This record gives sequence, structure tokens and C-alpha cells, in this order.
Amino acid sequence: MFAFRLTTLNSLSFRNPFCSDSVFRLLRLFNMEIDKAIRECDDRRLQTKYNNATYVVQRALALYSIEEVAFSFNGGKDSTVLLHILRAGYFLHKKGQNSVNGDLKDFPIRTIYFESPCAFPEINSFTYDTAAIYGLQIDTISLDFKSGLEALLKEKPIRAIFLGVRIGDPTAVGQEQFSPSSPGWPPFMRLNPILDWSYRDVWAFLLTCKVNYCSLYDQGYTSIGSIYDTVPNSLLCISNSSNKFKPAYLLADGRLERAGRAKRPSTSTGGQIPAESNGLTSQDSYKNSMLTASIIAVGDEILFGNLEDLLGPYLCRKLHSIGWSVLQHSAVHNNIDSVAEEVERQKSKSDMVFIYGGVGPLHSDVTIAGIAKAFGVRLAPDEEFEEYLRHIIGDQCTGDRNELSSKWEERMAQLPEGITELWHHDKLSVPLIKCENVIILSATNVPEMEKQWDCWIELAKSSDLLALLEPYVSKHVTTNLSDVCTNFHIS
Repeated sequence: MFAFRLTTLNSLSFRNPFCSDSVFRLLRLFNMEIDKAIRECDDRRLQTKYNNATYVVQRALALYSIEEVAFSFNGGKDSTVLLHILRAGYFLHKKGQNSVNGDLKDFPIRTIYFESPCAFPEINSFTYDTAAIYGLQIDTISLDFKSGLEALLKEKPIRAIFLGVRIGDPTAVGQEQFSPSSPGWPPFMRLNPILDWSYRDVWAFLLTCKVNYCSLYDQGYTSIGSIYDTVPNSLLCISNSSNKFKPAYLLADGRLERAGRAKRPSTSTGGQIPAESNGLTSQDSYKNSMLTASIIAVGDEILFGNLEDLLGPYLCRKLHSIGWSVLQHSAVHNNIDSVAEEVERQKSKSDMVFIYGGVGPLHSDVTIAGIAKAFGVRLAPDEEFEEYLRHIIGDQCTGDRNELSSKWEERMAQLPEGITELWHHDKLSVPLIKCENVIILSATNVPEMEKQWDCWIELAKSSDLLALLEPYVSKHVTTNLSDVCTNFHIS
């Protein structure tokens, strides 16, 4: 028999210092405070995300009985959002059945918590305090996720599990809002109500609804794993201080939320470990090595000889100037398969691949789709990138904004799922796009490429991702001798 620990409200003491008695009573008083807070806010995007997420919850509760669903809670920000989405969704579900009682003191959906000795104490405390506040009945499991699920599903009639998975998470690739478990795992339906939520959406929800979250997020942690692989995000480090960090909701680029996921250095003091490098490669490690790059131009006009490619030679010169070796400069047709095949070849050969051309709203602009295919991932909507596109459309559109907006957003806001980072710079109206070791450049002429190159250099330096090596030194020898007479080697 599978033994698990059932934790209920009666067996817990309220320890959370952030919730006073008055707040505690307020949170317990109504089960509709989340729904009310969202509907009264002026954030339309958050309202849309909330409506879609609660609709997924209601669909799931219509398909499965309460006994057949469970909620995997881990104390992180995403599962905290999902907890309140579930509470609101359950309220709306019961309201639709005309059976709501107006005061939900206990949360009826089974909650499972995988307790680990590697978890932060703050995560454990927050988890059990949250259970106390909302009347969660927690099945605490002290096994790994797969083994724990196998045992739990044998013991309980669970057919579906709510998960706080979001696009960009390592486990999110290929998932939908309703996704059967992967081969080799126990059979159950994965329910992902917040799959399409961005980092910005998560914090907009938590702050708008004024719900409590783990205190680690106020100490600079933006994505929390175990005590061995998580440090505060160095991007939130307060100037002139190595141990003080701004709260997680102030992180400007949500794509960098996992920058704090790094192996923590060993320490004998047991004290707080500052985020120094976040696991990013230091310049010293490259001091005596040669970094390589490949350059890919996408465009039929280049292959047909209708357009001279000036951008490739420019990138070659710039890469040589920082000591990088360019292994290959190629041009491919405007079709997804050609782009995918070339990217797949070059990304494994080179430290970095730079690709330009074929980036835009036209049907012939297939570069991003080709990159997604090369990495074996799908294209998925990116909320942060969509904001930039809307800003551009608003500034430049003189006609029917809605018609133009739909054309741009339908194609341009789709980015490779789970592998994309947006690199923001004040001089760029649209951030640079980085997919693993592939940099997508949208420049169409040399001045634009100069600006994007300079911004990329600056961003790479600030992130400590770029090793600036000694530039090549070129020397030219002129002679009047024939080719036969000049058969010698210059080193």
C-alpha cells in the first residue's frame, strides 16, 4: 500500500507573518474575491488570461468529478496563481450549477505536494501556511514526481491533474491545455490552465489580487528549484550591494526568470549565497579558446542574384574583430525546410549562429518557423513580444489598425516554444530574439545591422555571455612574382 501524509487545516498552525488576522479573515470570508479583483481591474490582457484559465478549469470540472481531479502544488509563484485560478474556477463552476453556498472555507480539490529535503524551508512553510488559510487537504508525498504519481494513482481514482506549467518551462514543450501524460508515465490527463501565461501575467495576477506568495520572491529569486540549483537573479541585484536584491516582480525581461537557476557554490558557512554569475560562462574560461560562429542569410533574392548581400560580410568582419572564427556563411531559400535543415546543421557545429532575412509578417518570412522546426518545437504566442508589436503598430499605422494588427500579431507574435529569450535594449524598438545558440537579426540594411550588432555586444557583455577575444591581425604582402614562384607558407 502507498503511504502518504494527509495534512488538513486542523493539523496546522498559522505561521505566516505576512497575513494578519484581518487579512486571514478576509481571505476566508468569500470565495469570489479573486474573480471580483480581476473583473474590476483595468488590465484587459490579464482579464483575458484569467477568463481563459477559469474556462479551462470549468471544462475540466465538467468532464471529471471532484474525486477524479487533483492539484499539484509546489509553493512557487505559478502554482500559487493556479491555486487561486482553481478556487475562482470552482466557484464559477458551482455558480453555473446554482449550488454555490457563498462561503468556500475548504478547497475540495485534492492537493498533492511533493516534499523534498532539497526544498527551501521558506517553500515548505509557505505551502503549509497556504493549506491552513484555504483549507487544503494535502497529500504530502516524499517520493520523486514519477514514482509518487504512480503510487498515488494506484491508491486514488485520479484521472486528471492540474499543473502550473507555463510556456517557457522545460517541461512545457509540446503540451496543450489538455495533454495526456507522456509515454512511460502513469496515465492521466495533464490540465494546464495557465500554459499561455507569461512571467508578466503571473505577477500582474498576484499583485492585482493582493494574494500572498513565498517570501523568497521578495529576496530576488525569480524561479525557484532546490537549494542546490537556485540563487537570486543577478539582474535584480541592487547596485553597490552583493547581498541585496529587488523583488522578483521588478524583473524587466520575463524570459530571464530562470537566470537564477544555477549550481550553488559550496560553502562551509551555511549562510546566504549571493548571486555572482548565475552559472553564466565567465570570460576567463574562454581566455585561451577559439569561439566559432556561422552566418545564415535567408532570401531567394540573394540566391537569384537580384540583391547583393552586404550583411553577411559585415558580420564576418565584426566577428573577426572580437576574435571569433566564422566557420561558414551560407544562403538558403525562403522555405521552412531549407531554413530548418541549415540551422540544424550549423547549430551543432558552431558556438553561435547568426541568421537574418525572412523575418517579418509576410507569408514568405519563414525564418522563425524554420528555427522552431530545427529544434523540434512548435511556435507559440509570446505575450511580451506581442506588446512590442502592438506598440510598433500603434506608432506607425495610419489606416485600419485592427486589420493591420491582426496580420502582424498572427505571425510575428509566434516564437519557438520553450527555447526563446528576448534581449531588450533601449536603442531597439523590438528586442533581439535568441533561440538557444541562434541569434535572429531583423536588420535589412547595414545601418540597421550596425545598431543591432552594437546592442547585441552590449547585452552579451552585461550578461557575461560573450567572450571578447583578441581580434585577428591582418597583414598584406604584395609581390610581382608569379604564382609558381610564390609557393611558400606564411605563418
